[in-house]
Amino acid sequence: MKARKGIGRRLVLAAGAGSLAACAPVPEPRHRSVEETRRTARPAPGDVADWNRGLLEAADTGDADEAARLLGLGAEVEVRDGKGRGPLMLAALADRVEAARVLVACGADPDARDDLGDTPWVTCGVTGSVAMMRAILPAGPDLEVPNRRGGSPLHPAAERGHADYVREVLAATGIAAVVDRVNYNGWTALLEAVALGDGGEAHQEIVALLLDAGADASIRDRNGRSALDHARERGYGVIADLLANVR
Repeated sequence: MKARKGIGRRLVLAAGAGSLAACAPVPEPRHRSVEETRRTARPAPGDVADWNRGLLEAADTGDADEAARLLGLGAEVEVRDGKGRGPLMLAALADRVEAARVLVACGADPDARDDLGDTPWVTCGVTGSVAMMRAILPAGPDLEVPNRRGGSPLHPAAERGHADYVREVLAATGIAAVVDRVNYNGWTALLEAVALGDGGEAHQEIVALLLDAGADASIRDRNGRSALDHARERGYGVIADLLANVR
């Protein structure tokens, strides 16, 4: 068990979320009745399979109370569906923040890869959910873990214009250390914000945020074009001015 999971549990439980009681330590009673012994006996394999299926559904639909109940019964927090997605990944994809908090408190791994190679943490960059990013952050995600395309969460966020996410994740983490990561397509997040964005206000803000975080505007793509080249080619005047004035 990684240390970060205990930290995440303490942080979330401290907020007083009632659904998280299943993950809190419960003292053993001095004497147990027959019914208590039966209830706490090792579950049959069929029970666990049912609980696991229920947990995946609860995470996907956002039923935090049901997720907590099933985890308390013995459902496995890292169970996978047919696509290799765990409960936390399903919660992240559907932006089920309360369910994600329960899962994090119970030790869900923010870096668990699905069959595509993505993780719950990097998925936040795709959805742009600041609330989900904050829910998963106490689990201590590894900021060096790439997404399936070899980029950081900044890459999809920059491409899709998730300015709020880019602003908040830069402020809340040390992810600026990987701001110049080049993905498998030869792009940095800055290049994606310009070449794959629409040049509007959201992408303008993202370019400014990435530059403030230390992004290297001189990095070129595989065709030898810089972010400034892309901005000029597309007629993105505001972005071109931002890039031209980098010192």
